Amino acid sequence: MSGHPGWPARLGPLRVAGGLVTVRSLKLRDAAAWSRLRLRDRAHLEPWEPTGESPWDMRHHISVWPGLYRSLRAEARKGHMIPMAIELDGRFCGQITVGNIVRGALRSAWIGYWVEKDVNGLGVATAAVALGLDHCFGPVGLHRVEATVRPENLASRAVLQNVGFREEGLLQRYLDVHGRFRDHLLVAMTVEEVPGSVSERLVRSGRATWS
Repeated sequence: MSGHPGWPARLGPLRVAGGLVTVRSLKLRDAAAWSRLRLRDRAHLEPWEPTGESPWDMRHHISVWPGLYRSLRAEARKGHMIPMAIELDGRFCGQITVGNIVRGALRSAWIGYWVEKDVNGLGVATAAVALGLDHCFGPVGLHRVEATVRPENLASRAVLQNVGFREEGLLQRYLDVHGRFRDHLLVAMTVEEVPGSVSERLVRSGRATWS
């Protein structure tokens, strides 16, 4: 039984330049696709992700997935996070996670995501984040969602800007990324800033269509 109304779930679809984007709960059978993409796209992903305690190849071997999946599922059932897969035309192409869900007076969380290199710039991440935000402000019942991004990560900054995040400040030496503590921009959005939905905003701007 889920610990909150936001998981499991299936969100979308939205159609963008890259194809049909849906977001759904992670599954045990995602192991092969997850490992293949993470290993293949190491050069694309590693510069932007937190430094790991073990080598990249070891952390992303297919044998690691069952344990990781069980851990993510346990946190989802407790209501602490929402771990989701991003699909493009029905094929696994990345992940989106809502984490550190806090209830009470704060009602906040952070959102993070990655997509395979081949779909970069095709609107896939933007659509997935829009669907994730609508889920947060809708069924999950959050008031605020934030994200952090390195100033140099122009592609990710464009995704966050396209869905309507605003910058709140610079977090100096915030996170150990790729072997060094790096500055990150803090961006955020509250439910009052979303008339209708984030997905509707994308459709009105011509970045996506309903499907």
